[in-house]
Amino acid sequence: QVQLVESGGELVQAGGSLRLSCAASGRTFSAGTMGWFRRAPGKEREFVAAFRRIGGYTYYGDSVKGRFTIAEGSAKNTVYLQMNSLKPEDTAVYYCAASRLESPYYSDYGRETFYDSWGQGTQVTVSS
Repeated sequence: QVQLVESGGELVQAGGSLRLSCAASGRTFSAGTMGWFRRAPGKEREFVAAFRRIGGYTYYGDSVKGRFTIAEGSAKNTVYLQMNSLKPEDTAVYYCAASRLESPYYSDYGRETFYDSWGQGTQVTVSS
């Protein structure tokens, strides 16, 4: 089992930036994919970004393309989500997720069932 701990969420003004971190630990950390999802109040959880560790491929949800960047840390057990040009609609609890799998299909990365470990979430609030 992989344990995931998110950090970095806070209150920020629209147009600002934040960087979220996700630290992974566990008996054997061998995730094929690390990802970020978010859940806004009253909405379903939404795919934000994923990092395919072999090859370093990245995938993004349509609402964050061009503004958010997912990257693996040098320690290989940390993944970051750099969020720029934040909007009030980015307000949500952001969740880190890990999967033992990897896939050549974008659609797989947006499925919650693709991931087998989840963090507790970190709150991001963007004020207008």
